[in-house]
Amino acid sequence: MPGIDECLLEAMRLPGARGAALVDWTSGLALGSVGEFPGGDHEAAAAETAEVARLTAEQRAFTPDDGGEGADPPVEDLIISNRDSYHVLRFVPTSFDSSVFLHVWLARSDGNLALARIRLGEMAGRLVLG
Repeated sequence: MPGIDECLLEAMRLPGARGAALVDWTSGLALGSVGEFPGGDHEAAAAETAEVARLTAEQRAFTPDDGGEGADPPVEDLIISNRDSYHVLRFVPTSFDSSVFLHVWLARSDGNLALARIRLGEMAGRLVLG
């Protein structure tokens, strides 16, 4: 079971990966990061994506039809696209009260969204926090 650093290095092996981070969406802090990020500032990117993640995770409109009760976050992932890149945010379920997500920044020209979603889901399931 990989830790944070191993998980982020694995994320960087995705086609088109430009940067990866594990972010706590309640504090907006990056627990780990690798590669580059928009504006060159990992901490600013973590705070900004944490705000988007928090707003999404806390809205009832995005919960599953069954109410989303349980240990897993109600939202699995978010995809944000712009002219030249994709941002994929994958919420990480944990056995303790936690609110973290994996964030991968992909170049649009080389990135593969389907593969990124699958691999981030696998990584989130194997990630060991603590």
